[in-house]
Amino acid sequence: MRSIGVSTEDQAREGFSLPEQEKRLRAMCEFKGYDIYKVYKDAGISAKTGNKRPAFEELKEDIRNKKCNTIVVLKLDRLTRSVYDMEDIMKFLEDNNAYLDCANDDINTTSANGRMVARLLTTVSQNEIERTSERTKIGLEGRRS
Repeated sequence: MRSIGVSTEDQAREGFSLPEQEKRLRAMCEFKGYDIYKVYKDAGISAKTGNKRPAFEELKEDIRNKKCNTIVVLKLDRLTRSVYDMEDIMKFLEDNNAYLDCANDDINTTSANGRMVARLLTTVSQNEIERTSERTKIGLEGRRS
């Protein structure tokens, strides 16, 4: 059993709606022969560290209860953009004999190489957030002076 996660951030940034994201993920699951257990949506909630995501917590509980065993997302940064959070997720998946499969990032945590790529992409994503934050701070300081 697989679960699907979708995000409204993709709609804003990349121009495809929640239904389009779900359609792509369902097509991927069909292609890979995955049975879909449930679609989890934390609409409008960022994957940044510290955000409360009720659907994601529900998904984790369903994995703990063996209702599903794979998280399917469109992109890794829809799940997290934090190296720290990613390690927690990887440990959670390992402890629960579960996996992550990303459509656009070609990540599947069933192998050591897949886990390595997930960690590398999360590091790049976190770096992007930190650089954006630095530029924003510099811009605000410049406006103040």
